Amino acid sequence: MWRWFPRSEAVKDFPGEVVTVECLSLSQEDDSIGSWRWPQCPGRCCTASGDEMKNTEEKSDMNIASLVGREQLMQGRDEDQLPLNVSAFIEKEVGSDLKSLKKLGKLIEQMTENKMKLEEQVLTISSEIPKRIQSALKDAEESQQVLNQFLEQETPLFSSIISHLLTAQPWMDDLGAMINQIEEIEQHLTYLKWVSQIEELSDNIQQYLMTNNVPEAASILVTMTELDIKLQESSCTHLLSFMRATVKFWHKILKDKLTSDFEEILAQLHWPFITHTQSQTVGISLPASAPEVYATLETLFCQLLKLQASDELLTEPKQLPEKYSLPACPSVILPIQIMLTPLQKRFKYHFRGNRQTNVISKPEWYLAQVLMWIGNHAHFLDEKIQPILEKAGSAVNARLEFSRGLMMLILEKLASDIPCLLYDDNLFCHLVDEVLLFERELHSVHGYPSTFASCMHILSEETCFQRWLTVERKFALQKMDSMLSSEAAWVSQYKDITDVDEMKVPDCAEVFMTLLLVITDRYKNLPTAPRKLQFLELQKDLVDDFRIRLTQVMKEETRASLDFRYCAILNAVNYISTVLADWADNVFFLQLQQAALEVFAENNALSKLQLGQLASMESSVFDDMINLLERLKLDMLTRQVDHVFREVKDAAKLYKKERWLSLPSQSEQAVMSLSSSACPLLLTLRDRLLQLEQQLCFSLFRIFWQMLVEKLDVYIYQEIILANHFNEGGAAQLQFDMTRNLFPLFSHYCKRPENYFKHVKEACIVLNLNTGSALLLKDVLQSASEHLPATAALNEVGIYKLAQQDVEILLNLRTNWPNTGK
Repeated sequence: MWRWFPRSEAVKDFPGEVVTVECLSLSQEDDSIGSWRWPQCPGRCCTASGDEMKNTEEKSDMNIASLVGREQLMQGRDEDQLPLNVSAFIEKEVGSDLKSLKKLGKLIEQMTENKMKLEEQVLTISSEIPKRIQSALKDAEESQQVLNQFLEQETPLFSSIISHLLTAQPWMDDLGAMINQIEEIEQHLTYLKWVSQIEELSDNIQQYLMTNNVPEAASILVTMTELDIKLQESSCTHLLSFMRATVKFWHKILKDKLTSDFEEILAQLHWPFITHTQSQTVGISLPASAPEVYATLETLFCQLLKLQASDELLTEPKQLPEKYSLPACPSVILPIQIMLTPLQKRFKYHFRGNRQTNVISKPEWYLAQVLMWIGNHAHFLDEKIQPILEKAGSAVNARLEFSRGLMMLILEKLASDIPCLLYDDNLFCHLVDEVLLFERELHSVHGYPSTFASCMHILSEETCFQRWLTVERKFALQKMDSMLSSEAAWVSQYKDITDVDEMKVPDCAEVFMTLLLVITDRYKNLPTAPRKLQFLELQKDLVDDFRIRLTQVMKEETRASLDFRYCAILNAVNYISTVLADWADNVFFLQLQQAALEVFAENNALSKLQLGQLASMESSVFDDMINLLERLKLDMLTRQVDHVFREVKDAAKLYKKERWLSLPSQSEQAVMSLSSSACPLLLTLRDRLLQLEQQLCFSLFRIFWQMLVEKLDVYIYQEIILANHFNEGGAAQLQFDMTRNLFPLFSHYCKRPENYFKHVKEACIVLNLNTGSALLLKDVLQSASEHLPATAALNEVGIYKLAQQDVEILLNLRTNWPNTGK
């Protein structure tokens, strides 16, 4: 609500100014000074000069007209509401009570006081605002004057600067030329200093060599090599060439001299050790000067180590093509290279060219030779060379460095031989077998790291690897054909050994899983995960192929689902599924699962749910195969259960027709005996249980008899008990047949077989309740309702499985009710 005050009361004359205020308003929520709205002042508040003042005045006139119009419009609207507002105010303060008129004096005083306060506030604000506006305009005018002064000064200053630059330009050109000359001279001086330093180092090496001080000469060469490395970023090609030529010159001289001396010392040590006996007798056959020989060996070895940097700088290491994806590694250290030289010559002599030892069908010859060389020299390298390296502060392992050098011979040989036998399955398979045996011994016996270049990198080359997969698949399928066609395919190798033959695994299944295990051993050392995953897919394909073959054989035996062969197939399926489930928890296959997860995530090959299951280890790499095998196992077990159940139903026909209404009571018989009509049923059941217990493994037989008992329990309850009426003798005979004859058949397989026949057991309880308990239970059931079930009463007599309606039906099957006259 707006409160309006008359112009004559709300506005006073300002000293020196005449201000016309049409209206003044306060917001209803806030009576503070900040809520007052003033129209634009049309009077003379301040003076301004030029166009800016004119524009300001025009804008002010427009704002005044707009504001005055809005104020008048609002005033017209609110004047219509004024009587109503006054009436509402008086009604609120006085009301209809005449006694409240006494408040009018105080109310008038309060309103007069508020009016005076508001007038004071208006006077204060009205006096301050024109002063602030006048001050701001004055500051703007002074700023404009200063700006005009700066603009007047800028023109002559700009002309002066241009004139000065034109005058100084010749001096700048001369000075720039002189600076360029100085820089060029400095570059020449630096260039000459480098040349002088190189020549000085070269002269020092020459002087040291003239005095036969090879260690110092080698140290100077190391310094020169470091300078060469530093100069690699320079654009002075001639200086670089001069430096490289100098390093190469002295490196060759020092290397030739040290190599010659080092080879002489090695010859005195009878290096290399071609036979194992020779490696064992080293040191024994040496003269008394052996300590001096080993001291010289150490000196020369250390001096050759100093040449390692320059040797790597000048010598291009031998590299196999990039398609083999060998791991990056430094070249073999120089002294070990020299020690390998005679062995490299022997290898090339025997296994290259037209020598009789170079037979492509005998890769085991050169593989065994290299293994023998590594073994023959291992002791000497560990005992004599490794201490020298440690003393020199090198982290190199002498034996592994030696093995790495010999391995390069093997890799080069394989790279040249494999293309020649790639399409001869027998030769290629033999080569792969020998390489895998070589790799196994190299890693396990000689401790060769898997991070170094190995034969597996050669076998992982795309063409070779695909051929390897093809050959593996071919020979695996041939092996599967032969194992399934064998006469002993379905017989367990350990059938006569009870402790070993718990799974009753047929020979074909065991041979097949051994085949898969061998394939795993063959590819587990491949250097990359994608290659391993391809082999894993091969294994899964083989499992699926074997499952299909088992299914085909099973379908041929379907009519004789209880025969030995059918059971052997079922044992095979169960064994394969169990082993695959165990493999799923193996560290190697868990690592493959993680690798597969990364590959699938990159290719978006699986849903987010499947990826999550793989990542959380809820599923495994063999889950698909295990699920298919479990489905086949359940199908085969169901066939067997159905077969036995049909036989049992046929044998139970006479038992179903037993005259349960006319059987004598228990008191009329001296001894209870089994119903003669139940004998065929129990004999059939016993014979089949014994037969399958011998033919199926324990876990399968347990599933079998539990499935059979479930069907048998429902059958006896529905087809025998619910289909007949029972007198006291009939109920007692049924309970005797079940609890003393049927249930004990399964006591060998579990402690409480009656718990698997819940329907039959509880039905016997209901039928054999004494008359009083039966009547009481019947009354309870009849009086029970949905809100008050008779569960407690049923549980009290031992009924937990059967529903209330079922118990009522069973009670109605009893005929031994007392005659109540109803």
